[in-house]
Amino acid sequence: MAKTTDLPLTETTFYILLVLTQPLHGYGAMQAIEKLSDGRVKMAAGTMYGAIENLLKSKWIKEVPSTDKRRRVYQITPAGQQILTAETQRLRQLSQLAQQFGY
Repeated sequence: MAKTTDLPLTETTFYILLVLTQPLHGYGAMQAIEKLSDGRVKMAAGTMYGAIENLLKSKWIKEVPSTDKRRRVYQITPAGQQILTAETQRLRQLSQLAQQFGY
C-alpha cells in the first residue's frame, strides 16, 4: 500500500489522479477537473504541467500512445491507483470520524 509519507495528497494531485483513470491530455484533464469540481478548482497550465512532471517522476502516471501527435496523453499507473485508493480510504475515515462528532 502507499507509504504514509505519500499521504495526504494535495487536492490538485487527487483530482489529477482521479481524472487520469481515463487517458487524457493535460488540457483535457484541466477541463475535466473544473467540471468535476463544479468550477471550484481551476488549474492554470503551469500548475497542471508541473504536477504532471512530478507524477511522471513518481511513476503514478504514465504517457500513453495517442493518435494526436500534438498532444501528450497520460493515464494513471497501478502505483498511482494504489495511492488514489489509499487517499480515498483516508478521506472516508476522516468523514466517518466527523460524522461521529455530528459533522
